[in-house]
Amino acid sequence: MERSLADWTAPPAPDGAVLEGRYARLERLDAARHAALLFREIDGHDRLWDYLGYGPFASAAQYHRWVREVAAGDDPLFYAIQTRDGGVFGGVASFLRITPDMGVIELGHINLSPALQGTRAATEAFYLMMAWAFDAGYRRFEWKCDAGNMPSRRAAQRLGLSFEGVFRQHMIVKGRNRDTAWFAATDTDWPALKEAFGVWLSPGNFDASGQQRERLSDLTRLVRVSRDPALETR
Repeated sequence: MERSLADWTAPPAPDGAVLEGRYARLERLDAARHAALLFREIDGHDRLWDYLGYGPFASAAQYHRWVREVAAGDDPLFYAIQTRDGGVFGGVASFLRITPDMGVIELGHINLSPALQGTRAATEAFYLMMAWAFDAGYRRFEWKCDAGNMPSRRAAQRLGLSFEGVFRQHMIVKGRNRDTAWFAATDTDWPALKEAFGVWLSPGNFDASGQQRERLSDLTRLVRVSRDPALETR
């Protein structure tokens, strides 16, 4: 779609500032502060690394070295995810392929402990990163994953990102072929998505036992411009 960008200004690159919500708090990843705490939550759960290009890590020291290396960079820029209720650091996520001059940024390198997966804190962490990007002026927010990683594809669609296709034989990861599924949301999608997240994250959307009253996937469904066909029968 042709659209004049004569008045558009390139946004800043993310600087790692703390992102804080009702359920989650994100800090820029730091080996001294976070590595031991994160390893305690993920140790022994080797399947968490199946679709990542690194890991699993055999020891806390090995994981600490990896965190020290990746935390030193600005692209990817890694965050540690902390739950607000228990103060537990249970996962990481990053901004990557940061392209301010085109207004494009990606969310990736997601690794969540079993205790953090499926929680309000995990969803809010992704929301906080999306909100930062669009509030900063980015035009496009991307999510890419191994096409065989159905939980990741479901997560992207649930968050309101639209399916854009599969890049065949896109990468080689750990000696295996990787076809890559692409998802994205744009700044024109964001106002409606932000409203959907606001409804879902509201305390009133959860009963006394913590069960959701409205599903986020239902709230974002009308915003998405396309659906992932691989999820139709799953």
